[in-house]
Amino acid sequence: MARVISICNWKGGVGKTTTAVNLGAYLAMKGKRTLLIDFDPQANASSALGANPMHTEKSIYHGILNEAPHHEIIRPSALFNLHFIPSAPHLAGTLIELVNLPEREYFLRKFLNAIRHTYDYIFIDMPPSLSLLTVNGLVASDEVIIPVQAEYYSLEGLGQLVDTVDLIRNNLKHHLKITGALLTMYNHRERLSRDVARDLRTNFPHHVFATIIPRSIALAEAPSFSKPVALYRPDSPGAEAYERLAGEIIAQETPSGIPQDAQMSERFGDFNI
Repeated sequence: MARVISICNWKGGVGKTTTAVNLGAYLAMKGKRTLLIDFDPQANASSALGANPMHTEKSIYHGILNEAPHHEIIRPSALFNLHFIPSAPHLAGTLIELVNLPEREYFLRKFLNAIRHTYDYIFIDMPPSLSLLTVNGLVASDEVIIPVQAEYYSLEGLGQLVDTVDLIRNNLKHHLKITGALLTMYNHRERLSRDVARDLRTNFPHHVFATIIPRSIALAEAPSFSKPVALYRPDSPGAEAYERLAGEIIAQETPSGIPQDAQMSERFGDFNI
């Protein structure tokens, strides 16, 4: 049975898609059957794996509305063990189509329940906003990974995201675990990056991954070649970091490696930079 993990942060440009694509790629290379669902109408993850969103006839949109069976929308990637379901701009229309339907928060969850037994990991690349799509993604997930760019503004939205997870737990009775925060776009030469890393590890009330994703030209260039960085520049610092992150995720499969739920710290959000 797959671990279903959302990659989520309300702020754009923090490395959500980069993390979803490259973490999924390295888990696949380590022998894990992995599925990536592009749940963002911008469809950047789809492009990064070789799909053309403007010429995608059937996408996750058709899957959650029962307009296409699973086997018609799941695609292979260039890596063995890594499949993906593309998105397209028409996914944005779901916000209007679902709003008056009963159990509108559960459409993606129902879709995934039929296929999660065939994978070890399912990643959901979420849109950078709080919407009905985001709620669907969180309700479909068991866990959340939060990429945090090594800049002050990325820290400010963390409290809101943690509050949203709590609302889903309490109001929808769905036990959603925050697996951890992942520091991205880190530059060890910049004091700001070091300060953000320190304050995140000190004040964030949940697990923070030991792996730090550096700023990397290879990570930025790989999507333009429709490849994960593991196929584009496997020797780059960014590639090596995502390989280490995959190892951390696999290590969590042992009982002692699974991060426990934490209580909100009184100092959470008090990032004195």
